[in-house]
Amino acid sequence: MQLGLVGLGRMGFNMRERLRAAGHEVVGYDRNPDVSDAASVAEMVEKLAGPRIVWIMVPHGDPTRQTVEELSGLLSAGDLVIEGGNSKFTDDQANAALLAENGIKYVDVGVSGGVWGAKNGYGLMAGGDAEDVERALPIFDALRPEGPREEGFAHAGPVGAGHYAKMVHNGIEYGLMQAYAEGFELLAASDVVTDVPATIKAWSKGTVVRSWLLDLLVRALDEDPELSELRGYVQDSGEGRWTIEEAINNAVPAPVMTAALYARFASRQEDSPAMKAVSALRNQFGGHAVQKSEG
Repeated sequence: MQLGLVGLGRMGFNMRERLRAAGHEVVGYDRNPDVSDAASVAEMVEKLAGPRIVWIMVPHGDPTRQTVEELSGLLSAGDLVIEGGNSKFTDDQANAALLAENGIKYVDVGVSGGVWGAKNGYGLMAGGDAEDVERALPIFDALRPEGPREEGFAHAGPVGAGHYAKMVHNGIEYGLMQAYAEGFELLAASDVVTDVPATIKAWSKGTVVRSWLLDLLVRALDEDPELSELRGYVQDSGEGRWTIEEAINNAVPAPVMTAALYARFASRQEDSPAMKAVSALRNQFGGHAVQKSEG
């Protein structure tokens, strides 16, 4: 198949390479001319034969909305736009409605695999009409991991379902990473275990906590056994917050994912105002010792 691909960053660039390796023709556009196959989105569209398929792989929010708006004026009825970034699922209805004014189809796809996807394949969760998803199956099959389709691809539901599924996936990811991180810290804090990296590596095969995320932690510890080269500062890209919002909206208890998100917030504080208040209260009611700030 032939398709356009807008956004050739860490994910998009590798996706283009995997698609080309599977025999598909990809015309990519990126603001970086060193990796782009076209000088503009308009030129990319001109290079595609109709009916066209264009995959968007740019940051969520305004960059995605602006790209959808630009494509709505360049594509024709019957063309298909696939939005594969980490957009909030509520944005998909607006994107689909805008494109539908010109008869352009829309599918949203949650994509998981990170920088390793080019080699291992990407987990894909699609939202949209069945006929539109079916039309893009050769593309999805090229991107997903080898093996049965259902183990790496799902048509999750109507428009918005793909990004909703990816949102929940990332919320789970927050919880898993936090559990591994707390285990690492406990092992390191104790004087009982003397080789923490070796212990964690021994969990890689046969144990019930083995996973690809654990393999990546082992890899990081191989490179830096005490993780001394890193700051304990962790950002969140949005999906974790949206997951907790949806848990609240649906009255679903999500204590693990919520705690993992809050742990990331805490990682960014040089000195916690909340803990200052706790220290002050302990001093006030019990006369407990406090530590004065420097200066």
